[in-house]
Amino acid sequence: MLGTACGLPRPGWLDQAERAWRELPPRPPAPPRAVVPIWRRPWMVLGRDTFAGDLLHRLGVQQLHADHPERYPALPLPQLLGEAPDLVVLPDEPYRFTATDGPECFPGIPAALVSGRHLTWYGPSLAEAPALLAAQLRDTV
Repeated sequence: MLGTACGLPRPGWLDQAERAWRELPPRPPAPPRAVVPIWRRPWMVLGRDTFAGDLLHRLGVQQLHADHPERYPALPLPQLLGEAPDLVVLPDEPYRFTATDGPECFPGIPAALVSGRHLTWYGPSLAEAPALLAAQLRDTV
């Protein structure tokens, strides 16, 4: 809106992103209860009112800390494990979780390694984010 108010044309990616998020892939019948770390040392997770949390909700993921009073609470790993999540969602940013750095801390819990760019950035990547993130989540759950 700011761009058009300044006389700039509406960017094409915005229409593509709106269409992609209107035509979401099918959601799982029972939403997985997920913990979503964004940092370790200390462990920090998505809390309330976050862009990434909203995207995950739209994709059918029930974020365990969506009602936490803090947006990015620091919680000890034993507490995260004690909440018995169905899924741990590990983005590759802001902390770079990888197949060998992150999932081992959540034994027995499926770990979805997802694109942090598509989960946390507002912009042109939103056009492909629903399909990409849904596939990354589906391959795990």
